[in-house]
Amino acid sequence: MTSLNFTMLAQNTEVDYVRQACVAAMSIKATNNNSKICLLTNDSVPEKYTDLFDHIIDIPWGDHAAHENWIISNRWKIYHATPFEQTAVIDTDMLILQDLSAWFEFLRNYDLFYTSRVFTYRGEVVNNTFYRRAFEQFELPNLYSGFHYFKKSDLPHEFYTWLEMITNNWQQFYKQHAGGKIYQKTCSMDLSSAIAAKIMNCESKITNQRATYPSFVHMKTKVQNWNYNLNNRWQDKIDVYLDENLNLMIGNYLQTGIFHYTEKDFLTERIEDTYCNFLGI
Repeated sequence: MTSLNFTMLAQNTEVDYVRQACVAAMSIKATNNNSKICLLTNDSVPEKYTDLFDHIIDIPWGDHAAHENWIISNRWKIYHATPFEQTAVIDTDMLILQDLSAWFEFLRNYDLFYTSRVFTYRGEVVNNTFYRRAFEQFELPNLYSGFHYFKKSDLPHEFYTWLEMITNNWQQFYKQHAGGKIYQKTCSMDLSSAIAAKIMNCESKITNQRATYPSFVHMKTKVQNWNYNLNNRWQDKIDVYLDENLNLMIGNYLQTGIFHYTEKDFLTERIEDTYCNFLGI
């Protein structure tokens, strides 16, 4: 089977997103060794990790996120900057835990694909809309940009053109398409992508709500289907264990597929060192 090629965008703030991208790349090399990886960044990459990437490319056309605390505004550039004809885009705070060749066989039937179903660490479909009230109220497509795929073709090009316009003028687009009492206060790639899909009326072409993959485990606290209120970190509730063979246990549950850990302090030196030891870095 042909392997997926991955592209990530990383810009450091108080969070070292480049470090996250390096560990994500190690997780890809450990499970999908034939995959190629591109990193878009204007930050330096530690020398010991540069060989993880087939391409390290400067973010083009200036830094549209230079004055943002929540670095979003360059992400529409991924379509234009990736060197691959077919690209899987992932967030940097993800670990790839299994061979995803079968995913590529599914994705190659699409020009553009967004996952619309994500799961708790226990394998339950996330139905909680705590973080997605605008999606629910304004009947927007339930898209997750944390993992999506595109070919260099007409539909994705048009979609990313809209994504550029929406991202650069997000207040106006959000007011029109996701306004009201729960008006989004910051730019969100999930919401921007959903608005682009609604404008283009292309939801049925870019996602499949019946498909169990591509998807990921989404570790935001409020969507874990816990039966009591929890305002703290999910790591305060359940234990994390990564063994020397890179088997990841969250609580008593073995994780597979893609794990979106969301909390930045999840990436400890021990986890990073475990991946380095496995790959001999």
